[in-house]
Amino acid sequence: MRKLFSTRYSDTGISVSLFFLRIAFGFLLFFNHGLPKLMKFETMKDSFPDPLNIGNTTSLLLVIFAEVFCALLLVMGLLSRASAFVLVILFGVAIFIIHKNDPIAQKESAYLYLTVSTALLLCGPGKWSIDNLISK
Repeated sequence: MRKLFSTRYSDTGISVSLFFLRIAFGFLLFFNHGLPKLMKFETMKDSFPDPLNIGNTTSLLLVIFAEVFCALLLVMGLLSRASAFVLVILFGVAIFIIHKNDPIAQKESAYLYLTVSTALLLCGPGKWSIDNLISK
């Protein structure tokens, strides 16, 4: 019971937590957001929001890059901080530009994704990652 309320931490606990966070976050983002956009590319390319005035198709391609490739890179723990940075930008744009006038309940998942992306950007991928193997 004492451990339940302890503020101590272990390197192993942090590594396990970051591993599960990367895996869950990456797969949820890939399967629930990236893959559907990739599969419906042809139908979405002309009507996708264009908040940066770079064109609907280009905006969709950038979002697919972030939600598919960056999500999978996070799952692998490869280029994790760079991928997390891209996702922070993506969800920042989604929250503060695309959905700026929407109620908070409608932006909840984007806020959660932004929070996890920011945590992974700041903390890194942990010891159980390809990034860690490369850095040795």
